[in-house]
Parts: sequence; C-alpha cells; structure tokens
Amino acid sequence: MTEHNIVNLTDVNVFQGENQVLQGVNLNITKGEFVYLIGKTGSGKSSLLKTLYAALPLRNGKGMVAGHDLKALNRKTIPLLRRKLGIVFQDFNLLDDRSVEQNLFFALRAMGWTDKLKMNDRINELLERVDLRGKNSKMPHAISGGEQQRVVLARALLNHPALIIADEPTGNLDPETSDEVLLLLRKLAQENDTAVIFATHDYRILENFPARIVRCHNGKVFDEEDVIV
Repeated sequence: MTEHNIVNLTDVNVFQGENQVLQGVNLNITKGEFVYLIGKTGSGKSSLLKTLYAALPLRNGKGMVAGHDLKALNRKTIPLLRRKLGIVFQDFNLLDDRSVEQNLFFALRAMGWTDKLKMNDRINELLERVDLRGKNSKMPHAISGGEQQRVVLARALLNHPALIIADEPTGNLDPETSDEVLLLLRKLAQENDTAVIFATHDYRILENFPARIVRCHNGKVFDEEDVIV
C-alpha cells in the first residue's frame, strides 16, 4: 500500500455472520478520490462499508484502510482507525437532547480532543464551512433535515479524516437538498484532500455529478466507466 492509497483491499471476502456477501473484492481508493458505490438493496454495499470501518471483521484477504491493517485490529485499536475516518449515515444520529455545538463537542471528546479553545475553534470553523454559522445553540429538531445533514458532515470532518464513508447520506432528503449536500461534501473533501466513498441508489446524482463508480453485483465488486440502469 502506497502513501497515496487510503483503501487497499486484495482478495477480500466479506461475511455477515456465516453468510458470505461478497467474494474476491479488490478495491483501491487513493488520497482525495471521490468514489460512488452502487448496487441493489442486499448487494453488499453496507457490508463492504462496515468492513472498511471495522464493524465487520476481515476474515481473509488483505485490507489496509488509512494506514491500518484490518486483520490486525482489535478492540483497543479499532478506535484509532475510526479517528482517521468520517462516517455519515442516512439517519443523522444526532443527540436530540444536545445543541448542534454540543453534538460536535461530544464527538471531539470521543476522539480524544481535550483543549476546549481548539475544540471551539474547530467547531466554529466547520460550522461556517457547512453554512451553519450562528446555528451553534440550535437543537437538532429546530433545524431542517438538510441542515441536520450538514451538521453530520461537519462532525465527519472534525478530526481531519483521511476517508469519509457515506452510506446513503442523502436517502432521507429531497432532490434539491440532496444535490446541495453532495456538492458540499465533494467541495469540502477536495479542499481537505480527503477520500470519499459514497454509497447511493440515486442514479440521478450519478448522472448529474459524475465520478468514479464501483458496483456491487452478484457477490462481486467491480469498477465501471458507464452507469448501467
């Protein structure tokens, strides 16, 4: 794995329990690269992403993510990998009883930050970059779905991740808001030279905002140059 490869999987089989979901996966994602991950429901997209952030163990093959050997991870070292990742889900997973700012403080503390001044500066910097300046004290229920997902993007970027893993992050948003969130994510990732793997079933996004496409199909993972609907 070169220093430019953020993800490097070689001959990896992905399992959910005893059920093999994907076979012989070979996948490379380089620093700063944006990649769509597509496939039908049940094709293994989420299982592949869970393997990348070590929610599913790597049983065979070779896997390196953000400099960590997936096979060598254990309960103590998995958090070290995840500190190098930003993870965005379809459900916002914000703490409903805490403000936008408190949600981000909570995440920073979980990642080992202790300097309150630096934490405050980082939070304000990212809220400005996701166009949420002045929303610090707002509760999640008091802002729109698109704004909540912007908070999630800010949270994902807090620790200067090498890779953002986005699992259907626009699935609960209307098309216009989906486009805004996608473009913001691509812009922020490009500015930070952060790689992104973006799982989606929205072919409209793929057509309107082209990028490399990786497809899960019939237990395999492969690159494709053209979208096949």
